[in-house]
Amino acid sequence: MADRVVDTLVESIERIQPNQANNYENAHGGTIVRLMDELAAVAAMGVAGETCVTAHISSVDFHHPIPVGHAAELSAFVYDTGDTSVEVYVEVESQDPRTDGTRPTTSACFTLVAVDEDGAAVSVPRVEAVSEEGRRLLDRVSC
Repeated sequence: MADRVVDTLVESIERIQPNQANNYENAHGGTIVRLMDELAAVAAMGVAGETCVTAHISSVDFHHPIPVGHAAELSAFVYDTGDTSVEVYVEVESQDPRTDGTRPTTSACFTLVAVDEDGAAVSVPRVEAVSEEGRRLLDRVSC
């Protein structure tokens, strides 16, 4: 049986601190990519049932910065699988905790490979959009 796309959705939030910022007092791009990669792995492992390692990241699009003090709100979901690979879409929004307003900041597609304890690639179940909500998630994928 296939996993449902909607069931793979995971979310995370992290408030950006001064030690995560550049000279312009915005989150370092590398910090944001690290957070995205970690959440992509969580989503992928939920489908694979195995450790998943990043094999590829599509172009990372930085639309807007995330200022110090704002929260980085991340969401990730599996939108496709191969024999041993898991495709994960990750989006980030900046949220001002004082106003609750959000702004899209970053997005990318990650390809992860499921591996066993010896590091050998293992097969993964397929995913499909079996609900309207799942199809709406797939419509967000821009890779």
